[in-house]
Amino acid sequence: MKNLWENKKVLITGVCGTVGAELLKQLLDMDVESIVGIDSNESELFFATQPFQNNDKINFYLCDITNKSEMRRLLKNVDIVLHAAARKHVILCEKSPSEAVRTNIVGTQTLIDVALEMEVERVLFTSSDKAVNPTNVMGTSKLMGERLMTAANASKKGQYPIFASTRFGNVLGSNGSVIPLFKKQILNGGPVTLTDEKMSRFVMTIEEAAKMVLQSVFLAHGGEVFVTKMPIIQIKDLATSMIDIIKEKEDILTGIDITIIGAKAGEKMYEELISDEEIRRTVEIENFFAVLPAFKSVYKDIEYTFNGMKQTKVNKMYRSDLEPSMNGQELKDYLIEEELLYRKDQVKV
Repeated sequence: MKNLWENKKVLITGVCGTVGAELLKQLLDMDVESIVGIDSNESELFFATQPFQNNDKINFYLCDITNKSEMRRLLKNVDIVLHAAARKHVILCEKSPSEAVRTNIVGTQTLIDVALEMEVERVLFTSSDKAVNPTNVMGTSKLMGERLMTAANASKKGQYPIFASTRFGNVLGSNGSVIPLFKKQILNGGPVTLTDEKMSRFVMTIEEAAKMVLQSVFLAHGGEVFVTKMPIIQIKDLATSMIDIIKEKEDILTGIDITIIGAKAGEKMYEELISDEEIRRTVEIENFFAVLPAFKSVYKDIEYTFNGMKQTKVNKMYRSDLEPSMNGQELKDYLIEEELLYRKDQVKV
């Protein structure tokens, strides 16, 4: 199979984040010509550079994506942009909405403007399940980012750039995910705090998330939002599975209680990756659903056909409460196999 990444010059925004760092890691095996990684976090960027000091293929820069002149300099001769920079913490964005707007909306539009000017080949925006029927500032800003990426395809003069987005749910084990919290609570003797035992979530590992991002780059015709197909868990099952695995590993003999604390303000009982409105313009591919633009007539030269297309009509929303979830043993196996709690050589199986 042809390696479409070979000899490409790639730029990753938000390279110090969980997704950005994994994209960098996986691209190192793709025979790309060069990688530029940018981030606004000076301390994290310094540490990120250390393993690559002798690698001429990779360059890191301290940069705010709203800085158009600097983005213009860094995007020169770049083929593909992977846009992972974002303000992503719900409560912090709610308390500082102007910062969410500046980074997630203004920053995305700045990147679009420069990509058009520099005639980049492809730009992919990493979005979130929280962009679907958003209840908070962060989700709304991510939805606007998706809309800007889709609309950008009406601005290009020729075939390129191709702008698209990919949308996925919880990345297990990432910074801010529930797994580190539950693990700490279990090791401290409990209780494990659940917001609601009926709550369900889409999940994937960081390796799976980055792999899906890289796959969707070359699927895009322009304006689509690719929705990754993901396994589903019940949050209560995650807590009980983690208790069983950690108690065995740590030889904990006492019981670990689970306490229900109630859903947080704005928190959904289930996650949505495709809304009711999007169903009628969604097609199914092997590993994805592709939500097509609402105003396809604006993009007159784009034909939305995909290799491996399964069906051109999706009949229901893609929601975590409408799909079968992993059972307890499947979830335990998943946590162990993906090394989400311990490395394999540390786990008793």
